[in-house]
Amino acid sequence: MRDFGAGFGYLVQGQKWVGRHGRWFGFGLLPGLVTLILYTGALVGLGYGADDVTAWATPFADDWTSPWLDVFRGTLTALVFAFGLFLAVITFTAVTLLVGQPFYESLSEAVDRSEGGEVPESGLPLWRELWISARDSLRVLLRVAFYGILLFACGFIPVIGQTVVPVIGFCVSGFFLTEELTAVAFQRRGVELKERLGLLRGRRTAVLGFGVPLTLAFLVPFVAVFLMPGAVAGATLMARDLRGETADDDRDGDAQENDQERGNLSSSSGDQKVHHLPH
Repeated sequence: MRDFGAGFGYLVQGQKWVGRHGRWFGFGLLPGLVTLILYTGALVGLGYGADDVTAWATPFADDWTSPWLDVFRGTLTALVFAFGLFLAVITFTAVTLLVGQPFYESLSEAVDRSEGGEVPESGLPLWRELWISARDSLRVLLRVAFYGILLFACGFIPVIGQTVVPVIGFCVSGFFLTEELTAVAFQRRGVELKERLGLLRGRRTAVLGFGVPLTLAFLVPFVAVFLMPGAVAGATLMARDLRGETADDDRDGDAQENDQERGNLSSSSGDQKVHHLPH
């Protein structure tokens, strides 16, 4: 549970970071707003059409008597919409990050800069970064779709399908949501998808502590848009930790640098220039 709390702590720290840096908060809202409009239309359409899809897919139940027909198709309709909502939560982040790649990469760099130490840069042109992001997102979504279909099938198991399966679904969503968010920082560090997944599995409990509460929050309309900037900031802090880039060491270095600067200022003339260590 301690590691779960540590993961949740990164989410809170990320929200606090954008709260202290209001310009980056506003900057990070734009991609989410665009994606929200698209997804709202898609979910509304699914809500109106899910019962028709269920009726089309179950012609064998046309002759069933009430209430079994209504219960059966009503359950399937709810599962179809839940499956669509499950995919929306995961793909929303992927699409938003793809749309806002330049925005969120700049935000992630600002978080690294504020933490001190080296600020990694991919050195790749924008089109190449977009291609890598889209490729990796597709690979992740294929994994999500596999788990989604498996969980959808398990949803028909009595009792377990209505209790255990939704919990597992939120855990799966939380894990891959965290992967998508940390990818912004990891991609700048040249960390490939396979290595990223290995790092996240090594701290699975912390990853769930970050991703599961965020997944639950994303179910509330409009909340995802406002939490995205802070989620990217928190994911950058988590990526630093997973890579062993501790902020405490960087801050200690900054403190020593500041002490040296104050000493230089006190022993030199007022116009002497203070040299900073390179980051």
